[in-house]
Amino acid sequence: MILLPLATAMIVSALCTPLVARLARWLQVIDRPNDRKVSSRGEMPLLGGLAVAAGVAAGLLSVDLFFDGDFLPNNRMRGFMFSGGLILAVGALDDRFGMGAVTKLIAQIAAASVAFHAGFAIESFRFPMSGDSFELLWWVSYAVTIFWIVAVTNAVNLIDGLDGLATGVSIIMAITMTYVCLTADQVPGVIYGAAIIGGALGFLPYNFPPARIFLGDTGALYLGFSVSLLAVEGYMGGYRRASVLPFVVPLMALAVPLMDTILSVVRRLRSGTGIFSADRMHMHHQLLRTEGSHTRAVLFLYLLTACFCSIAICFVILEDLYSASLLLAIVLFLTIRLLRNLGVFSDWNKAETDAPAAEDSARDEAAQSSSGEEGEVLP
Repeated sequence: MILLPLATAMIVSALCTPLVARLARWLQVIDRPNDRKVSSRGEMPLLGGLAVAAGVAAGLLSVDLFFDGDFLPNNRMRGFMFSGGLILAVGALDDRFGMGAVTKLIAQIAAASVAFHAGFAIESFRFPMSGDSFELLWWVSYAVTIFWIVAVTNAVNLIDGLDGLATGVSIIMAITMTYVCLTADQVPGVIYGAAIIGGALGFLPYNFPPARIFLGDTGALYLGFSVSLLAVEGYMGGYRRASVLPFVVPLMALAVPLMDTILSVVRRLRSGTGIFSADRMHMHHQLLRTEGSHTRAVLFLYLLTACFCSIAICFVILEDLYSASLLLAIVLFLTIRLLRNLGVFSDWNKAETDAPAAEDSARDEAAQSSSGEEGEVLP
């Protein structure tokens, strides 16, 4: 069941990527370096997300074609495909023509609303102390779900600043959430996860340093959106398995992009700039300056994501509140120490001023890096 959508998505994505690269060049949907980007190499094709999405769609359709039974409810399947198609169109238009932040945000809310009405909804909450759970009111469920989907979508888009970074991180996060769905016997979530993993894996060889094609907003937004829906499945799976802190699992699995987003908001509020403005102080920028190597920075963030995902799996296994709370406290302490060592609590304004000069030494290797931050919606 898992191998069919995984293999199908990976093969289709890998075969489609060279074709998408040619299409992007023909349509002139190419990267245009500027002072804010790490990349200094032009003429790199964008639209890589089209190949990923083609693989994901093929993986899901293969299950629907070759397996009998209600593995993928029709309304959920249509909702996943249609809402993902909307996000894909938004990203493609932004890569080609550029879109305003507000316009993209409205379009993302519309796509998230389609997914919500198709059944991807956070409908319940459990108190960790008492274990009591209750159903959320419709409008509360809608607001929480939309906020989650939009936040994760843009968080993944924000980390797409180096070759292969958003693609690899999305794979690791999707593997984790697929495992969570598997432990909760959520077959649809497992199938969605396998297709997402396969689609991203087929694209990664073309996107890993040195990249031959970029995800662009097309792919970064699509992967973020797909992983957010998978995280909703994993969250509800926590209830089915009766894990003690189900809401912590997706937060830990997606900790790296979410932390980067939160830190960006705080940083820009402190500096007095608008939260929609872009800068060169994201986690991958910090690591590129400290590591001095594009590949090492990407692999470090892969490792960091894998560590948080391992912690997320631990929360699935834990059965008592005391152990879960102790682990959560340790994680918070270590996370603060990590962020401090990365320099994110230093004088950001000064670092922003010094950033361009500090990155010159890494420019040669980083010239192949991705351009996914262009047109950010959330900081």
